[in-house]
Amino acid sequence: MSEPIKSFTTAVPAWKPRIAVLNVDQASHEQLQAMNVTTSATNISEFTLALALDPETLSNLLPLLSGIMSGQNGLSRSEAELGAVSASIVNRSIYCAAAHSNNYNQLTKDETVMDSIFSFGEATNISPRKKTILQFATNLSKCPSEAMATDIENLSANGLDQSEILDLVFAASLFGWVNRLSHVLGDPIA
Repeated sequence: MSEPIKSFTTAVPAWKPRIAVLNVDQASHEQLQAMNVTTSATNISEFTLALALDPETLSNLLPLLSGIMSGQNGLSRSEAELGAVSASIVNRSIYCAAAHSNNYNQLTKDETVMDSIFSFGEATNISPRKKTILQFATNLSKCPSEAMATDIENLSANGLDQSEILDLVFAASLFGWVNRLSHVLGDPIA
């Protein structure tokens, strides 16, 4: 039996649920709609199958995730992934940190940023814009009520506009919540 992974990695692990997940063959119409699949779909993640037990929540969550992470009108997709990685590190969500760091690496074709973050944390030596994103998302994830006007000013001073800042807040906040779901419902395994 595989043991849960305890160290951060950019290799996306499997996720083993602690609860009985939805059997797609027995899914209701609402559950299939929430997963946005048909009965012939394959490769649905175990996490999605766990969340599909509550189709109303899942049907709201998936479009929200897609909208926040799309990178179409605010923060770039890679920087949204950086915000999600920051939240995942704070919350010790090995699975989410791996998934988002892997996405970041694929989008940027540069593994050095995530390697540095996983090795040095907030002391990482990355571009000022990336470091500001990392620090803000980290601080927001540690204690949301301590996010101050000076934090927003620092983001602006490093080139983020209002829509990018809002996207960063969305990414870090949403993945803080998703991290908590994944922690309670299952474990990352090799």
